Amino acid sequence: MTTLTIYAEHDAKTPLARHTEFAAIRDALAQIGVEFERWEASQPLSPTASQEEVMAAYRTSIDTLVRKYGFQSVDVVSMHPDHPQAEAARGKFLSEHTHTDFETRFFVDGSGAFYIRKNGKVYMLVCTRGDLVNLPANTTHWFDMGPRPNFKAIRFFRIPDGWVGHFTGDPIADRFPKYEAMV
Repeated sequence: MTTLTIYAEHDAKTPLARHTEFAAIRDALAQIGVEFERWEASQPLSPTASQEEVMAAYRTSIDTLVRKYGFQSVDVVSMHPDHPQAEAARGKFLSEHTHTDFETRFFVDGSGAFYIRKNGKVYMLVCTRGDLVNLPANTTHWFDMGPRPNFKAIRFFRIPDGWVGHFTGDPIADRFPKYEAMV
């Protein structure tokens, strides 16, 4: 289930709020400049759907987003529990960082958690199938896919190096509940 849990950045134990309804999540994230949408596939997809099948199923929504933001490339990333790079992939963005471009992800299947730090709060957003999150450039955040990652997501990029993380060096992510504690 998609969930948004909001904490004061200095207190990772006591949530200030918790939302599970789409409108409440969308509205809370909009207040900090983060877009949140829900998409439906135009055709059913198998768990082993190829990148081409995924892109075809969401073509109308993808094209709308590409026109709106000028994305230059769109691809599909897939991670499963037995992936040989699962542990390294999890660790790659588990520390607080920013990107010089949007971080836009649509969850075709599975789940993962974005932690967004803004205005003295941490917004833990567990995304699941059908969720699209659009973090503006330079948004301070981290991402946790869990110890046994299982998701398929469409990624959008405007610039070739937009996905490169610029790490803040702040250990804040170490204080907050990990993905597996929240799902």
